Amino acid sequence: MPRQIRFNAFDMNCVAHQSSGLWRHPRDRSATYNTLEYWTELAKLLERGTFDGIFIADVLGTYDVYADSNEAAIRNGAQVPVNDPLMLVSAMALVTEHLGFGVTAGTAYEHPYPFARRLTTLDHLTKGRIGWNVVTGYLPSAARNMGNEDQLEHDDRYDHADEYLEVLYKLWEGSWEDDAVVKDASSGVFTDPAKVHEIRHEGKHFTVPGIHISEPSPQRTPVIYQAGASPRGIAFAAGNAEAIFVAAPTKEVLKGTVARVRDALEAAGRDRYSARIYTLLTIITDATPKRAREKHAEFLSYASEEGALVFMSGWMGIDLSTYDVNEPVGNVKSNAIQSTVANFQESAKHGQEFTVGDIGRHAAIGGLGPTIVGSGEEIADQLQEWVADTDVDGFNLAYAITPGTFEDIVAFVIPVLRERGVYPTEYTPGTLRQKLHGNGDRLPEDHHGASFRFTHASA
Repeated sequence: MPRQIRFNAFDMNCVAHQSSGLWRHPRDRSATYNTLEYWTELAKLLERGTFDGIFIADVLGTYDVYADSNEAAIRNGAQVPVNDPLMLVSAMALVTEHLGFGVTAGTAYEHPYPFARRLTTLDHLTKGRIGWNVVTGYLPSAARNMGNEDQLEHDDRYDHADEYLEVLYKLWEGSWEDDAVVKDASSGVFTDPAKVHEIRHEGKHFTVPGIHISEPSPQRTPVIYQAGASPRGIAFAAGNAEAIFVAAPTKEVLKGTVARVRDALEAAGRDRYSARIYTLLTIITDATPKRAREKHAEFLSYASEEGALVFMSGWMGIDLSTYDVNEPVGNVKSNAIQSTVANFQESAKHGQEFTVGDIGRHAAIGGLGPTIVGSGEEIADQLQEWVADTDVDGFNLAYAITPGTFEDIVAFVIPVLRERGVYPTEYTPGTLRQKLHGNGDRLPEDHHGASFRFTHASA
């Protein structure tokens, strides 16, 4: 059987997620992000396309690195205004049966104890279709608004996240035994107290002595997503992630990133393919190559290069307004998303050097990932080529306009992939974890979180 290509939809509870300026397009509906109807209709569309899930990004601050101000971000609607991603899930789950939900939440600004309950609640309500994208934060504005002068240094943020995950694993995996809830009406016992255990965590950052106050959900621990591709980010993913999102400007850079992730998983004692790897990509397609290219040109006429540089400055941690547009991206130190800078530097080694102006144009549609344009057959050819050449599992699909970009993919690309036998025609039954990996609802034994399961020996 040929290797299956997997899709996630990449969105955010805001207007201009990745493609700044496209909210002005007459067919774009992202300005209705603050209605349930936008999200429920999108969820039903994605389920018709057998997408693995919808991955909802988030930030807790504004992009204010560019020109040392957030004015350009506010003016362009560049991920501001932005609403909470977790509150969208229940409505989307109600109108779908299989679609997964990867929600982004940071480890820096919310205590793990109440957060554990929020994720358990969503896992119950979705019948086991929730995943958590673990982020450590990269915007200094978020740190300042939470009472800090700046965010922690890049690697220190991951050290903090290690303990955050430890607390959560203890709550999700180790506090309640599987048969703790007995619901014995005759004796009046709903839960056996002897089978509910305090976690007694005392660490550098957190002290959590008590029990998890929610009963175990279908997956216990939600599927762990992770999107860091720096050396420290990959090390973190190797121990925790079950789905990994990467972004690379070229196929050559992506091949190296995927290999490093697979090697790290193996070094952590896990199977090389124990995490699904999705790369960021934007597809612009139509019934014919000519119509697809005309559509791309039309989209570019609405794109905001200033908005793109606002995003890139925030992602790179560099004020690109201080650079000449013809200046190459040099060796710079980033305290934001380090892999963003490294990817452009890696591209230069392969003979494709990016200037500041190139970065603005590159990110105008689709952000950090490449944009591919063509008919359904041309797109299918390229997707199969990327999978074969890079060993990536699938694609985290950003949009130019929404839901139009996803409608086009469902209409023009997915039928071709299905005809070629490289894309699913139906969902695997079960939880999100079972759908992704086929190994059951709970964390596998070789996962770091499984080591925190309750056993009578550990008690």
